[in-house]
Amino acid sequence: MKGSFLNFKPLIKSSYYQTLIGSAIDFEPELKSKSHHVALQDGDLIALEISTPKNWKEGDWSVLMIHGLCGSHKSHYMKRIARKLYKSGIQAIRINLRGCGSGKGLAKGIYHSGSSNDIFKVLESVKELFPKSPKLLLGVSLGANISLKLAGELGSEGEKYLKGVIAVSPPAELLSSARLFTLPENQIYANYFLKLLVSEVNFRHKYFDLAPHNLPKCVTLAQFDEIYTAPIAKFSSALEYYYYSSSKRVVSKIALPTKILFANDDPIIKASILDDITLPSNVSVYKTEHGGHIGFVGLNIFKEFRWMDKIVIDWIFEAIKSAN
Repeated sequence: MKGSFLNFKPLIKSSYYQTLIGSAIDFEPELKSKSHHVALQDGDLIALEISTPKNWKEGDWSVLMIHGLCGSHKSHYMKRIARKLYKSGIQAIRINLRGCGSGKGLAKGIYHSGSSNDIFKVLESVKELFPKSPKLLLGVSLGANISLKLAGELGSEGEKYLKGVIAVSPPAELLSSARLFTLPENQIYANYFLKLLVSEVNFRHKYFDLAPHNLPKCVTLAQFDEIYTAPIAKFSSALEYYYYSSSKRVVSKIALPTKILFANDDPIIKASILDDITLPSNVSVYKTEHGGHIGFVGLNIFKEFRWMDKIVIDWIFEAIKSAN
């Protein structure tokens, strides 16, 4: 196995229940935040939710967070980690991709797995807002792929905006994930995302009075990307979209300190997708035997029930310590 193995002790070994418990159980209250809008080149707006601790100073740290597919700043992991950062004196900036969360109705365009240009505009805006604050970028699932893609595209220029990147469960090779979604045992996940995606499309077309979309009633995820995502995002096909939006193409060009976390039993992302490429020494890959897709529900329900949160927070403080 390529990558460092982490000794995560799961509450349950089933990847299905890890994924289910990780996403279904959400008792985290909303964290107080201030909305900030970032204008994109095509006129769309992206909404950020900024939670600034009471005694936070302009030279203190900030963590920018990007959610996964069909998520938002209100996603359970976004709220949990943001609150932990806030309590630790770190400013939490939750980024809503186009049309998500508090940015619903502010974007005619769509977000997708390769939306790194949008996030670059966010980095520029946040740098203007908080020029003296050292910043880290944290991405989860789809947001993790975008984070790695952006870091790779920026190369050494990334140091102007960020001190490091953390990516949890990134679909760094989109074609392989698209194939995993077609497996019979993964139809429950495919159907879940399809329901949310079609709902987003219907809202977008109705709200902006757009021409009717041509999605069939019974559509698969692959068909959704071929018929809708690819042409809207200006790709000739789903295959072209998967290729150019996969962070695997550029991850070897990342110059920032970067940590990547995979679970070997993730049902929709291969933990081995980066094993066949040579990564720079500043990019570290970590794997666990269990965890499902962004589940990582720990055996110790009092201290490490949300083990993913713990490891991410630990990595953030490691980054802060190394930079000081």
